[in-house]
Amino acid sequence: MAQISTLTGDIQALLVRLESKLNQLASNDVLHDRYYEGTRRLEQIGLAVPPELEFLEVSANWCRVAVDSVADRLKMKGFYLPGESQASASLRDGWDANNLDSESLLLHQETMIYGRGYVSVSTNEEDSEFPLIQVESPTEISVEVDRRHRRIVAAARFYDRAELGGLPRAATLYLPDQTLWLERSSGGGWSVVDRDDHRLGRVPLVMFLNRRRAGRWTGVSEMSDVAQLVDSSARALTDLQLAVETHSVPQKYVLGMSKEDFVGKDGQPIPAWEAYFTAIWANQKETAKVGQFTASDLKNFHDTIKLYGNLASSVSGLPSRYFGDSTVNPSSFEAIMAEEVRLILNTEKKQTAFGDGWGWVSGLYERFRTGEWVNGSRIKTEWFNAATPTLAQAADSATKLYANGQGAISRESVFDALGWSEAEKIREWDRLEREAGLQIAQLEKDVNQFGLEPVEV
Repeated sequence: MAQISTLTGDIQALLVRLESKLNQLASNDVLHDRYYEGTRRLEQIGLAVPPELEFLEVSANWCRVAVDSVADRLKMKGFYLPGESQASASLRDGWDANNLDSESLLLHQETMIYGRGYVSVSTNEEDSEFPLIQVESPTEISVEVDRRHRRIVAAARFYDRAELGGLPRAATLYLPDQTLWLERSSGGGWSVVDRDDHRLGRVPLVMFLNRRRAGRWTGVSEMSDVAQLVDSSARALTDLQLAVETHSVPQKYVLGMSKEDFVGKDGQPIPAWEAYFTAIWANQKETAKVGQFTASDLKNFHDTIKLYGNLASSVSGLPSRYFGDSTVNPSSFEAIMAEEVRLILNTEKKQTAFGDGWGWVSGLYERFRTGEWVNGSRIKTEWFNAATPTLAQAADSATKLYANGQGAISRESVFDALGWSEAEKIREWDRLEREAGLQIAQLEKDVNQFGLEPVEV
């Protein structure tokens, strides 16, 4: 591809707008990253800790729980082209070629952390049979949206920063008919170093939004409801750590002794631990009086932290046992399902929203692969069950519905209910065919042996 060094004024202005939008989100992105990683410090939430007590700082990382508990249940099962009743083998091959079983989990996780996520599709120079599908960092992407059609009309990825918080030295600009690779010049402007005139008519970038609101295109972090409760519990946990060090062990006191009485035979001061555990109790001062204070009951801290955990459970929809309430122990499968209703519904809601995005990604993939857009309605997505039924429960339910071929569902539906992959289904069909062949062979053998006449049914 030929190198091009100039950009029009409109493109330069577009890059300025996109970079400005990204900079406006940067402070929140840093905050969300710290919450998820559990590195938000107490001094940042208004609690000053003396340097000698910094080792007592502790926090329950419920933000990670709020994200991962949902992300772990978002597993893609297959894609269906318009009008097809069988999952698309070509899309499955593309999914596997791009390692999207793991990369899709990363996309869902990042989207729930930052409120937004992005996937790009592009030509694969190393293997044209499988176009590249890449999960992009939302902290590097900025977009402009056509609100009427709910479609990205321009996007840019800013990267290669010399230092944290520094200016990006490279960018990729995604436009409906071309993708430009850019470098920042010494004067602060941008110059083109490479381009791809793909002429798709669409920006080859798909946006995913978490908790999308009408008219808003930044999404909401899944951690937003529990973040303040995490800060509050961090204060309580740190106070608890300090109380454990100073109040949980009975404090001793001695009257009638001075500092000079705590010296050894060599005239040197006795170490503090030796004085505390021995010299206080065994001394030669007849006038000395030794005693101890009653240890503090730390139950108030336990109750406070449990309260914060229950509040986090109520606002996130996650079971309270996810936040350390060990007194809650579901007695049965039905009890588990009842406790996880809000979690399941929340996950299914995200399957619907994220499924639309993956449908668009698959459409772009097919366009790059075949040179043609998929006809008809969008590509449908199918997910694994968001609930957590036991294998025995799922098998029992499927068996009753199948009813030995006389029930409401087919054998294929039984395989789906058990969560089997296409490969597992094929192996099972092969096994059934082999067994059927053996039964027919045995029947023919019996007919020949006993001289039976076949009966026409």
